[in-house]
Amino acid sequence: MPRFKEIQEQMRTKVIEIYQSGKGYKAISKALGLQRTTVRAIIHKWQKHGTVVNLPRSGRPTKITPRAERQLIREATKDPRTTSKELQASLASIKVSVHDSTIRKRLGKNGLHGRFPRRKKNIKACLNFAKKHLNDCQDFWENTLWTDETKVELFGRRVSRYIWRKSNTAFQKKNIIPTVKYGGGSVMVWGCFAASGPGRLAVIDGTMNSTVYQKILKENVRPSVRQLKLKRSWVLQQDNDPKHTSKSTSEWLKKNKMKTLEWPSQSPDLNPIEMLWHDLKKAVHARKPSNKAELQQFCKDEWAKIPPECCKRLVASYRKRLIAVIAAKGGPTSY
Repeated sequence: MPRFKEIQEQMRTKVIEIYQSGKGYKAISKALGLQRTTVRAIIHKWQKHGTVVNLPRSGRPTKITPRAERQLIREATKDPRTTSKELQASLASIKVSVHDSTIRKRLGKNGLHGRFPRRKKNIKACLNFAKKHLNDCQDFWENTLWTDETKVELFGRRVSRYIWRKSNTAFQKKNIIPTVKYGGGSVMVWGCFAASGPGRLAVIDGTMNSTVYQKILKENVRPSVRQLKLKRSWVLQQDNDPKHTSKSTSEWLKKNKMKTLEWPSQSPDLNPIEMLWHDLKKAVHARKPSNKAELQQFCKDEWAKIPPECCKRLVASYRKRLIAVIAAKGGPTSY
């Protein structure tokens, strides 16, 4: 919008003097050569504040016009994955030039904050699993060996894409992303735990396939079961990764008499080991490993330090986790 030259205080005072003499907006405008809207604004300010001098301002006037603000909100709401840089380019098309940080602040004032998107779930399968196992005895969960793989990155969490969303809308369909296994990093590890504490942690070298996975199971599962003192009725929990459910792996499990827990696909919040992965990565990154060898060693060290009480709490609260899934009708939960 074009900027106009400010009316001098002497001229504003004259507007008020003529107004007080009984003249109207049109007469004052004609007498002083001012726009009628300018005369009205001066008089309104005098009526409100009792003065025509420039009053202190809270800061620089905003460059984002009401129209631009409406456009920002509309575009961020329509596509939560739109970046602030893309919104900046959009505003430039209507001749509003602002920094991308200004856009983030303005969206924040309108209740739209940048957040990491949640992961997608197989809603129906998760709900069926929760209902089926809701009344299982606690002894069953305490004799389950929970397993999973994850990648630990050398220099902390990789750059993630934000989304724009309002409070309490984290699990709306448009604000979640599909689950993609692993995603990137420096070291992949396999780990297991039970209610009695953490089991073994194995570092995976090279590409993970069914043969490598079976080798990991052979070297780590039974030693962990003995270490954690699980009963003879223990059950192995694993997700539905193709390497876990391949024909050769299924035959290997059957041959080695390892009973597995039927598991729903895309169900990260059903596996309590996710909490341990979070704690492990936080502890490892706090030690600032500088190379892959240190990263591997720190992973083993920090996994061994996980207190058995933490594992016990995770398993003890598993029924609450199932109740939360049922309450969410199979959708995402806070776990």
